[in-house]
Amino acid sequence: MKGVFTIFKSRCTRRLNGLTKPSNFEKMNKRANESYAKEKVANIDEGHVEILLDNEETISKKLSNASPMRKFAEIGKIMLAMIKDIKNGHYPEVPWFTIASATLALLYFLNPLDIIPDFIPGIGYIDDIAIMSIALGWIETDLHEYLDWKLEQGETKTS
Repeated sequence: MKGVFTIFKSRCTRRLNGLTKPSNFEKMNKRANESYAKEKVANIDEGHVEILLDNEETISKKLSNASPMRKFAEIGKIMLAMIKDIKNGHYPEVPWFTIASATLALLYFLNPLDIIPDFIPGIGYIDDIAIMSIALGWIETDLHEYLDWKLEQGETKTS
């Protein structure tokens, strides 16, 4: 009778040699990565921004109610506010990549049937968190600049 370690080692060796199929988690990990996000960002256009703004209330509610996403709820709301200010002409000179990245992250979050459907308890938001994290890494500086601008606007209005 083989020991547990021997069986595990045998399965790992077969997996490395391509003799077994990758698990669903391994498939998801390959798809929800930075290159996947870059590919999707390249396809974002004005129509996607319009869809995002049309679904602003739905996205805000979903961000507020998704407990695994609580840490990203405020960031998502800031992204949404920034895109709204850009679209309304209040906040100028933002790179299209920033707009597209924020739009992708929020539309991806809105879609319940993405790589890992959101209704799966415990793991449904893993891919949403991954995409949001990747987008945040790309546009963090622009979000900080936007927040600084918002603070300046608040000071100007109260003066």
